[in-house]
Amino acid sequence: MLETTIAAIRPPDEPAMAAARELQGRLTKPAGSLGALEELSVRLAGLAGHCPPPLPEPAAVAIFAGDHGVHAQGVTPWPQEVTAQMIGNFLAGGAVVNAFARQAGASVTVVDVGVATPLPVPDAPTADPAGAGATGAGATGAGATGAGATGAAPAWDVPRLVAANVRPGTRDLAVTAALTRDEARAAVETGIRVAGELVDAGAGILLTGDMGIGNTTPAAALIAAFAGIDPAETTGRGTGVDDPTYARKVDVVRAALRRHAPDPADPLGVLAAVGGLEHAALAGLILGAAARRTPVLLDGVIAVSAALAAAALAPHAVAAMVAGHRSAEPGATVALRRLGLEPLIDLGLRLGEGTGALLALPVVTGAVRVLHEVATFDSAGVAEK
Repeated sequence: MLETTIAAIRPPDEPAMAAARELQGRLTKPAGSLGALEELSVRLAGLAGHCPPPLPEPAAVAIFAGDHGVHAQGVTPWPQEVTAQMIGNFLAGGAVVNAFARQAGASVTVVDVGVATPLPVPDAPTADPAGAGATGAGATGAGATGAGATGAAPAWDVPRLVAANVRPGTRDLAVTAALTRDEARAAVETGIRVAGELVDAGAGILLTGDMGIGNTTPAAALIAAFAGIDPAETTGRGTGVDDPTYARKVDVVRAALRRHAPDPADPLGVLAAVGGLEHAALAGLILGAAARRTPVLLDGVIAVSAALAAAALAPHAVAAMVAGHRSAEPGATVALRRLGLEPLIDLGLRLGEGTGALLALPVVTGAVRVLHEVATFDSAGVAEK
């Protein structure tokens, strides 16, 4: 699946981009007056292969959840069971991501790709392989499942659980490789399958979400490995750790990179050595979206660390990526610079879950709607300068 997905990812369509630039020049506004929105509309036309591109709606947030063996190194004060507890909160509709998703009219799909503790799931539908309806709460099947497998549209206003647990948390990257190569591939392919199911169910844009106590540590390691820089430049305070914990976190990342010496030319190997299951699955989601010519709106540092892996696997996948916001985590800026992406908003966010991507969603929709709805000078009878 991974190889066929990568083979399906093509470069942007240059004639469609040229048509979008030409159309932008004929709309009833001064040339360039919409700033970054104009180039965004051009990029989305190139991705779609025609101008104007389809409106990016409905939107689907995919929250990939996993736990981390590196938690044992004291890199965060939060207990590991919070990952599972927050999944229950997502499914009950009580998290920040739920509030923002309701505002945006976006669906929320929670994917257990590697949670280590039992899920205290409330009464909420759990996707099954046949797409036939709800299964037992907290199920952790070995393969990716989800709504859309039968072509039926999901209930966009009801959070859903996808049971796709590859293993119950990663190993401690400070001691050994976080994942085997096969486990990393399985997680990537989980993300690819989820992307396909959401697009088949009607999603016009995918938004990245994540949940995993301790997951900014592997994110910092991934960014340092792909960017080839010191972990002090990629490691942040995550949930707001104190100075001693932060110093320990930097040391853990630096020691892990020395131990494993991951090769950025082998992105699957980098994910296996120092990544997380949610990071690998998010890389797969991005690849799956790119293969289907569907934009994917990136959230924070977890998403952009995964995006680096996706870009290393398939460089043209960057054409499908839109940077939603600039996370307060320093590694996010490093990764965005490496990807050549400018974030749409900068609000100092560092929550994750998909919250920053959801806040940026209206900006993306507005960029495309301009091409669909704004009159040209000729059609409106407005004189040009």
